[in-house]
Amino acid sequence: MKILQYKNMARPLFFSLMLAVVCMLAFTGCDKDDNNYPSTSKTFVLVHGAFQAPYAWQFVKTKLEAAGQKVVVVELPGHGKDHTPPETISINTYRDKVVSAITAIKGPVVLVGHSLGGAIITAVADTIPDHIEKLVYLAGFVPANGQSIFDLTSMDPNSQFGPALIPSANGFTVAIPNDKVMQVFAQDGNEQVIQLLIENNRPEPIAAQADKIHLKNPGFASVPKYYIYTNQDHAITINLQKKMVATAGIKNVFAVESGHCPMLTKPEEVTGFLLQIIK
Repeated sequence: MKILQYKNMARPLFFSLMLAVVCMLAFTGCDKDDNNYPSTSKTFVLVHGAFQAPYAWQFVKTKLEAAGQKVVVVELPGHGKDHTPPETISINTYRDKVVSAITAIKGPVVLVGHSLGGAIITAVADTIPDHIEKLVYLAGFVPANGQSIFDLTSMDPNSQFGPALIPSANGFTVAIPNDKVMQVFAQDGNEQVIQLLIENNRPEPIAAQADKIHLKNPGFASVPKYYIYTNQDHAITINLQKKMVATAGIKNVFAVESGHCPMLTKPEEVTGFLLQIIK
């Protein structure tokens, strides 16, 4: 009788202990996942590339903010909803827009530039190096002193970008037909990405791509620099990316198996790299 009574008492106790262990493991698992995120919050300033606008960063922005980060996406003049006349836009126009966004932020930022945005963030970091904690190129142009984007694209004979361009009659803009946008920018994209690229496709101001980048500030050299390669890129091929990285002496590199726009096609991987960079 006593043995039976003991068993009846022990059974609820056993299950209570098991439940406590399961709960503890569950919370431990959550803590482990949380530890994948940086312990401190940074401010990311994201700069889009040619033929794009802030929409291109929407998936990465959402994921960074979910990881506790602050995010500012800059809309370049002549892109998105901005209708600055294309003939008035230079590389310095872009630079000044990003500088203005950064100087309005308290503390240094992690500055990320995609494609054309790479040349822009280079000019920005040379202008206000003390405001830049880290400089990140995502399939971005990395001009050396005195180089323009046109100079760099001339070194990329296998790019599909140049052959797809159609100049306007006045020469102020170039266009890419909708049926070529996907192949140039995101051949690995799904239907949602295709729709985003086509819906937001508008002529690109072209003059800024001929402007030389002049690096004058010694502080630029001390800004930590990172590069994210896009191994299947049709717009800025991996060969040119590696040439630019070698010339710039960038040692901190990552790679994603994607076309030119992994922030749209592989946002999880891009976000993961950015969070790893700030750890």
